[in-house]
Amino acid sequence: MAKKKTAEERRRRAAEMRAQRLKEERRKKILTITGISVAAALVLGLLAFAIFMEIRSRNISGVEEYPVDSYVHVDTGQSVDYEQSPPVGGDHWPSWQNCGVYTEPVTNEFAVHSLEHGAVWITYEPGLSQSEIDALDSLYSPGDYLVISPYEGEMDAPIVASSWGRQVSAETADDQNLTRFVQRYERGNDVPEPGASCSGAVAETAAQVEEVMAGGEQVEGEEMTDEGAQDAEDGEDAGTDEE
Repeated sequence: MAKKKTAEERRRRAAEMRAQRLKEERRKKILTITGISVAAALVLGLLAFAIFMEIRSRNISGVEEYPVDSYVHVDTGQSVDYEQSPPVGGDHWPSWQNCGVYTEPVTNEFAVHSLEHGAVWITYEPGLSQSEIDALDSLYSPGDYLVISPYEGEMDAPIVASSWGRQVSAETADDQNLTRFVQRYERGNDVPEPGASCSGAVAETAAQVEEVMAGGEQVEGEEMTDEGAQDAEDGEDAGTDEE
């Protein structure tokens, strides 16, 4: 009788241990599934946040788009009547304005050629405060496809950024729409000549160009001085497109 009880006790204890083991296995399985679910939710949350930030960074309010029907080279010195002020594209002179920071206005026909190469042209009213001008100038780093200059024509706001066929206005240099516009359209590919040079051509301001032309001289970018530009780059490319 005692042996029978012992055998039954062993079976009971084995059953209890088996039940406990199954319970532990179920607990571990639940914890594993919960951990995976939490991790997946975290990854999805981070992905959703990244997508949201990307969409937000591309959301630029107030961008105006304009069709550019003609963009041929005209003779240097031939004035072009642009529909927008500042212009966002159109016919232009064979040379382009070197990308960089200028302290005086630049020639429209040269700057438009820079837009054709994928540059963004940031213009501001001459009476803008120096702190705002400094903030705009800080947007440029050597090699960037940015032309930053004062503009004496009519503008819808103290600051206007233009790319090929597009334009956005800003009241201050820290306007996020301005920053996003530069980030999105600088070195843009939806231009007539993406990747073309933005250096090695004209580094002179409009006044200096007029002075050279008034003297009957040719506007040769590589031979002109750089007195009006702070950071306009010099290069070895010729001042006309390779066609």
